[in-house]
Amino acid sequence: MKTSFLGCFVFISAFSLAQVDSSKILPEEIQIKTAVLPAPEEDKADAMVYGYNKKGELVVLRKGANNLVCLCDNPFKEGISVSCYSKKLEPFMARGRELSAQGKDFKEKREIRGKEVATGKLKMPEEPSMMYIFYGSDENYDKTTGNLKDGKFRYVIYTPFATTESTGLPAKPHAPGMPWLMDPGTHRAHIMVGPFN
Repeated sequence: MKTSFLGCFVFISAFSLAQVDSSKILPEEIQIKTAVLPAPEEDKADAMVYGYNKKGELVVLRKGANNLVCLCDNPFKEGISVSCYSKKLEPFMARGRELSAQGKDFKEKREIRGKEVATGKLKMPEEPSMMYIFYGSDENYDKTTGNLKDGKFRYVIYTPFATTESTGLPAKPHAPGMPWLMDPGTHRAHIMVGPFN
């Protein structure tokens, strides 16, 4: 199961035709329905959605008309994990996907994006920016409807360079579901909330 929130936005779009099992790629309407599951109900219809084409490439399935970007589940990984985030985070997320496609691992991506943020090449939001995540098992996913039974929610609020001192939040949770600050003091600083269930 993909329980890491990072799994929600580390999507690899560079698959060769020989590696792609197109039978794993669901119809666009099902991909879209699943991708928006984490979003608030009133935002689902107008969110921008990334999904996979039959070549296994990550493409825009729907342009959208509000401030959310949603990522469909990666059909080439075990488990179901979808996320929606503020458009203000798109440069950061898009750069991560680009580096993943180049074969960079988590540490390399962190270092590269950190340097790019420091030099001003990559812009991070100046205010807190939200990410919604919903994940679960393949066994609980209905490929014909796009629904996920018994999925879990996790919420991430990006607050670049926030610290435990500036927020009053701990650097690790003291109880299930409580907010805490991950990667404090860095460009990746974010408040983690959940899962609750």
